[in-house]
This record gives sequence, C-alpha cells and structure tokens, in this order.
Amino acid sequence: MNAVRLVTIVVEAVLEERLVRDLRTAGATGWTITVARGAGPLGRRVGDLEGGNVRVEVLCAPATADAIMARLEEAYFPHYAAIAWVDTVEV
Repeated sequence: MNAVRLVTIVVEAVLEERLVRDLRTAGATGWTITVARGAGPLGRRVGDLEGGNVRVEVLCAPATADAIMARLEEAYFPHYAAIAWVDTVEV
C-alpha cells in the first residue's frame, strides 16, 4: 500500500470548471465530483446560489495536495462558499 493525500473540497457548483482547471495546474491527474448538500454553522443555504454545491475528491502526492490547498486559500476561500480538508490515506 502507498500513503497518499486525499483532498476533499466542497464548493459552489458554478465554480466546478474553474476548479478543475486549477486542479490540473496544481498537478492533479484525476478527481471525483459529486453533488453535495448540507448545513454549516451559518445554517442551510437554500436557493441563494443556483446549482448548489459539489464535493471534489482528489487522491494525490503530498506536494500536489499542498499546491491545491494553497490555490484554494488564495483564490477561493476569501471569495466563495468553500471548504477543504486533507487526509492521509492508503491506496
């Protein structure tokens, strides 16, 4: 088994194409995208953004995970409804 990073991102669905471009630039070679619903500390978002949210999961090397998180911190977190976390997993 190999230890890799699992980067999980929940972001506004309208940003999906932009995020995929940024994932490629950061070095990701694959990802899984699913529709996401839920609630957070500010409450459930209902109808405030067309398209809702997506959950993006990326298995990658540690350096790629770092590059993805840096891009999210720079271009997404300050401006959009987005959250992300990184886990170490074995595949």
